[in-house]
Amino acid sequence: MLWNIRAYNSLSTLLGNLSLFIFTLDSIPYTKAWLQYPSDGIATMTHYTLPENYIASCGCTAASTHFPTAALSQQAYGSSTAYGPGCGRCFKLTLLNTFLSDPPFFPDVAKSIVVKITDLCPAPGGTWCSATASQPNEGGSFLNFDLAWPSPAIPDDFFPSNASFYGYTDFGVWNISYESVSCLQDWAGSKQRAALGSVDDGSSACCPADPTGNPNNTCPSFSDNAGVVPPNTTNPSATSPASTTFAIPSLTCVLLIPFILYHLLL
Repeated sequence: MLWNIRAYNSLSTLLGNLSLFIFTLDSIPYTKAWLQYPSDGIATMTHYTLPENYIASCGCTAASTHFPTAALSQQAYGSSTAYGPGCGRCFKLTLLNTFLSDPPFFPDVAKSIVVKITDLCPAPGGTWCSATASQPNEGGSFLNFDLAWPSPAIPDDFFPSNASFYGYTDFGVWNISYESVSCLQDWAGSKQRAALGSVDDGSSACCPADPTGNPNNTCPSFSDNAGVVPPNTTNPSATSPASTTFAIPSLTCVLLIPFILYHLLL
């Protein structure tokens, strides 16, 4: 009888502590404070090779690569693994000058291009995409656009140069100005239905046709919403499903079973 009372008291205490522990864990926010940036400003631009018809991390259709696209630096993109709130957004990018060259190069004519964000430029991949909310990248900017170039959608001479003076044509990194624009109005691919939307793989794609910043038509963060199923982006007005939560209680119970048995046998 005494053993039963002790066991009951131990179990009651342990279950009470377990409930408190579960409540505490479940109330811990698991979304990161991704970099908030203005709709226009100054950034850096690099370029990378994206094969034609390649499905990048946003899951945008293969036909999107037939038009100007870019990857966005991780903290602005809003995810560390797959799609993020930056997916599908369009920006007008204007070349300003280079700064790694000596002296800096200022083009005679400012060139601009409107790109759609289809990919992630990861922070560990280099200094240009590693800016955080408190620390800019090596160029002093908080955003970096990694342009998919060369591309059949962008002229080969998009990046101006002065080979006779510098001895090379590719400066690598540029200072640019950026401006958030409407994809449906300004992006070259907007008139091509096949270039809009996501590849429906059932789970990890989100590329709205024209995201506005409204949660109803903006991608959630894949990495920080526990793999939440993305919204239906075939319709720009589609709504986003409710976020799922971590299965912390079940995992906790499994881990604490040995401790429960230990107390019962005391």
